[in-house]
Amino acid sequence: MNMADPPRTVLISGCSSGIGLQLAVQLARDPRQRYQVVATMRDLGKKGTLEEAAGEALGQTLTVAQLDVCSDESVAQCLSCIRGGEVDVLVNNAGVGLVGPLEGLSLTSMQKVFDTNFFGAVRLVKAVLPGMKRRRQGHIVVVSSVMGLQGVVFNDVYAASKFALEGFFESLAVQLLQFDIFVSLVEPGPVATDFEGKLLEQVSAAEPPGADPDTLHYFRDLYLPASRELFRSLGQSPEDVAQVIVKVISSASPPLRRQTNARYSPLTALKAADPSGSLYVRTAHRLLFRWPRLLGLGLRCLACGCLRSRVWPR
Repeated sequence: MNMADPPRTVLISGCSSGIGLQLAVQLARDPRQRYQVVATMRDLGKKGTLEEAAGEALGQTLTVAQLDVCSDESVAQCLSCIRGGEVDVLVNNAGVGLVGPLEGLSLTSMQKVFDTNFFGAVRLVKAVLPGMKRRRQGHIVVVSSVMGLQGVVFNDVYAASKFALEGFFESLAVQLLQFDIFVSLVEPGPVATDFEGKLLEQVSAAEPPGADPDTLHYFRDLYLPASRELFRSLGQSPEDVAQVIVKVISSASPPLRRQTNARYSPLTALKAADPSGSLYVRTAHRLLFRWPRLLGLGLRCLACGCLRSRVWPR
C-alpha cells in the first residue's frame, strides 16, 4: 500500500479473547497505520480485556462492535455502523469447540458448532461480498484448523465443521479471483488459550450419556492425557498465530492456505504421504491405543525439533 492510500477496513469476528483479540490489537498498532480495525464480539460485556490491550489505538485505529455471526439482523446492524458499509478485509475467526464421545453429544450441540463455525462464516461472507465484487477488490481470511485437513479422534464434529469451511472457501476462491478478491485459509494447530483449557476441564469432569465404558475409558485415560501433552508440547500462543495472520493480510499475493505451526507439520504430512488416508488413520490409531507412551515421547521430540527434519518430506 502506498503512503497516500487510505487505511483498509478490517472486520474481525470473535475478538473477546484469544486469536481474535491479539489479531485486532496487532493490526490496530501497525506502525504504518494501514488498517482501520472493527473488532467484534457477541457479548460486549467481555470487551474490557480487548480495550485494555488496545490502549491508545482504541477509538483511533480500533473500534469495538457487537456482532453475533448466527444472526442476520446482528450482521446487518454491524455493517451499517461501518463508514460506507465497506469492508476491505474480512477475518472469520468466531468459533466454538466440541469434543467427546459421539454417543454423548446431542444433535443440538452439533448444530450449534456448525451454526457458528460454518454458517456464521458463510453469513458474513454473503454480507460483504456484494461490496467487494462491486469494487473488485477484497480479502477474505478464514481461521480454519489443521482439523480441516485431517480428522482427529473425539473431535468428529469440530473437525467436520472445519472440513466444511475448507471445501466451501476453496470452491469460492476460484470464482472470486475473477473479481480480484483473495481467499486465505489459516490453519493453526493446537493453540494454548483459556478457551481450550476450560473446554478440556469441562469434558474431563463430564459424564457423557450413552457412551459405553470402553469408549469412556479410551476418552478419559488415553485421549485426554494425549491432548494435554499435545498442547503442552506443540501449542502456540494466540500472539504467534495472530502474527502469521498479519503477514497473510499484508501480503501482496495472499496464499490460499497457510499453516501456522511448523512443529505440527510432520503430523499433517502423514496424510499427505498416503492419499488413501490409511497411513494417517492406522498410525494415529496405533499411537493412541497401543503405544501411548511412544506418542508422548514423539510429541516431546517434535516440540524440540529433533524429529522434524526426519519426518517432513522434502
